[in-house]
Amino acid sequence: MEAFLVLLCLCVFLARAEAASGEGRSPAAAGTVLPLRVRVREVELEAPAANRLRFRHNVSLTVPVAVGTPPQNVTMVLDTGSELSWLLCNGSYAPPMIPAFNASGSSSYGAVPCPSTACEWRGRDLPVPPFCDTPPSNACRVSLSYADASSADGVLATDTFLLSGGAPPVAVGAYFGCITSYSSTTATSSNGTDASEAATGLLGMNRGTLSFVTQTGTRRFAYCIAPGEGPGVLLLGDDGGVAPPLNYTPLIEISQPLPYFDRVAYSVQLEGIRVGCALLPIPKSVLTPDHTGAGQTMVDSGTQFTFLLADAYAALKAEFMNQTRLLLAPLGEPEFVFQGAFDACFRGPEARMAAASDLLPEVGLVLRGAEVAVSGEKLLYMVPGERRGEADADAVWCLTFGNSDMAGMSAYVIGHHHQQNVWVEYDLQNGRVGFAPARCDLATQRLGAGA
Repeated sequence: MEAFLVLLCLCVFLARAEAASGEGRSPAAAGTVLPLRVRVREVELEAPAANRLRFRHNVSLTVPVAVGTPPQNVTMVLDTGSELSWLLCNGSYAPPMIPAFNASGSSSYGAVPCPSTACEWRGRDLPVPPFCDTPPSNACRVSLSYADASSADGVLATDTFLLSGGAPPVAVGAYFGCITSYSSTTATSSNGTDASEAATGLLGMNRGTLSFVTQTGTRRFAYCIAPGEGPGVLLLGDDGGVAPPLNYTPLIEISQPLPYFDRVAYSVQLEGIRVGCALLPIPKSVLTPDHTGAGQTMVDSGTQFTFLLADAYAALKAEFMNQTRLLLAPLGEPEFVFQGAFDACFRGPEARMAAASDLLPEVGLVLRGAEVAVSGEKLLYMVPGERRGEADADAVWCLTFGNSDMAGMSAYVIGHHHQQNVWVEYDLQNGRVGFAPARCDLATQRLGAGA
């Protein structure tokens, strides 16, 4: 491990230079290409206790999809940590300003009856299996809940999904949740945008039976997330020669059911964490799932930041604070916890923090055969609405690694904020996930998905 870290530190500048160049192979015929957007959602900072904000996702990745006959254009959150895709349907109880899918206006829409094999068998991987509604409806009902305390309830249905990134467009029939009741702790419409840009639903991309990936027989897909709200790309199928050379890490499989292990997630093995060239002294047992399944590491596009279990988080926080003690001013408020899980926080004006970001030590999540490296502006997040000092000159900034235990999670999660300007490939055919630094704006242009 030590030799690997020395080589890694020597090569990091070369890797950054290659990524910045944007050079790659000439694109050949690619699979289905869809534009990928980072959407910032309005956040209501309602604290349940002083200086403690609820864990919630206020930034998501969205893709445009057309559903039904005739097609209705909708925007869906891309989530590799979820199984069942769903859409808010007309008549649903949902926050205002969110466009809904008109199920009655689609001739290809069909509700799954109950009892039926489709209802009982296809939902076997869901945390809460589908269940039969009371007569006279006899609908196959689904109930979904998420780590940020949002929830969705509705009926299992089928319809046609049209993926317009190909030539010609690809139409596929798929099961999804037609949601009639939705609850969230955060507004879903984008800041300063009209309702048409708000997400109508979620595109479930894990390995479960009802995921969009499984239903469509997709054996490889990839995405590249551009920083900010710039255009990124989602690619279903072959990359057309655009992808940079990737380092792969194998997916971890556990055959027996364990209470805290998600067997349909994209689980990889975290082998170490470094700050700069310093490998943190974390025992292997802390990074490996225990007998209950707690402690798995998941790659998740549906989670904004990265979360570490308490022991690993404490080691990272201590080393990062030590290495940045001459660069960053600690917030100095022990009771302040952003989103209920981020308590490594600092204060400073935007200009000074921007200048300091290039000098911050890189944090590396060392995987088996690959690494996710986090550097520069991706290490710190400016907390909305929090100012300190005379004339509110200082903003509050927090390290973008959170404490899983404080958030009520029993896993390590690599969120999409740390996947920006990284080409991420999910290779289900060979049971692996690949990573490589990339200029995602250039990759998006080469694939023609910047719209």
